[in-house]
This record gives sequence, structure tokens and C-alpha cells, in this order.
Amino acid sequence: MSTDSDSARRTAEARAAVAASLASVGGSVDTEMRQRAADLHANSNAIEKQEKELAKQTAALAKQSAQWQKLADTSTKKLNEIGDIQNWAELIERDLLVLEETVRLVDEAAPETASGASGASGTSG
Repeated sequence: MSTDSDSARRTAEARAAVAASLASVGGSVDTEMRQRAADLHANSNAIEKQEKELAKQTAALAKQSAQWQKLADTSTKKLNEIGDIQNWAELIERDLLVLEETVRLVDEAAPETASGASGASGTSG
């Protein structure tokens, strides 16, 4: 009977050792899992903050981009106006050259007309 009790005692000790070993492994796995969960939670919070900051920066960039686009549009409009003024000035210059040439031709023809007109008025009187 002592072998039966000795065997029962050894079995109980083995069971206790296995249970302790399993508890130890379970505890270390549990601790590791808790640490991972805490890390995931902390990272989630950090990512959420980064998302908010990114959204804020994106909105600021969109606003600045709109301002630059407005400035570019205004500059383009002003350059077009300068081009329109230049075209207008060139048309005026051409018209003035035509008028100048016309006046020159009239002035060259005027002495002939004036002498012919004065000769005609002097002989008829």
C-alpha cells in the first residue's frame, strides 16, 4: 500500500508541477498579450492624433493652394490686360502713322493746289 500511496503522492506532485508550469506559461502569455494590447491602444491614440494633425495640415495646404491659384489667376488677367494695352497701342501707332502719311501727302500736294487755286483766282478777277 505504501507503493500505492507513494504513487498517488508522485502523481499529485506531478499534477501540481504541471499545473504550476501551465499557470506560469499562461501568466507569461497573458502578460505579453496585455502588453501588446496596451501598445496597440497607445499606437491607436498616436495614429488618431496624427490623423487629426494631417487633416488640419491638409486643410491649411488647400487654403494656401486656393490663395496661390487666385494670385495666379489675377496675375494672368493682368498680363492679358497688358497684352491688350500693347495691342491697342500698336493699333493707335499704326493709325497715327497712316494719319501722318496722309498729312504729309496732303502737305506735298497742297502747294500745287494752292498755286493752281491762286493762279485761277488771280486771272479771273
